[in-house]
Amino acid sequence: MQAFLLRWFITTLAVMAAAWLVPGIKYDATGALLGASLLLGIINAFVRPVLLLLSLPFIIVTMGLFIFVVNALLLLLVAQVVPEFHVAGFGSAFFGAILISIASWALSSVFRASDGRVHLITHHESPHRGPKRANARVVE
Repeated sequence: MQAFLLRWFITTLAVMAAAWLVPGIKYDATGALLGASLLLGIINAFVRPVLLLLSLPFIIVTMGLFIFVVNALLLLLVAQVVPEFHVAGFGSAFFGAILISIASWALSSVFRASDGRVHLITHHESPHRGPKRANARVVE
């Protein structure tokens, strides 16, 4: 559950960055941003893998760049479903999808371990043995 909330938080920050930097993407309320991020995460988890499999020939021919087209279409779909989340057109969705992908990758790499899973680092102190040493990367 914590990993899901962390992933949702990362997606929310990425969508917020896209809305701030891409002129055609905006949200009217914070609830719309949270809802759009949640829906985008759900769509990316369940619908995107099927679309990527179906569009595999295009992805191979374009050396992976067609993935941004799929991401842009999914961002446009989210804008159609969430009323207060707006994407002006395909161009805005395309650049927003690129920015969301980069921001999500960068934020996820901070929290992701070498095994590919997200680990939350906690500090537990034992009254007899002192603080427990965490096996994790240090971000400075």
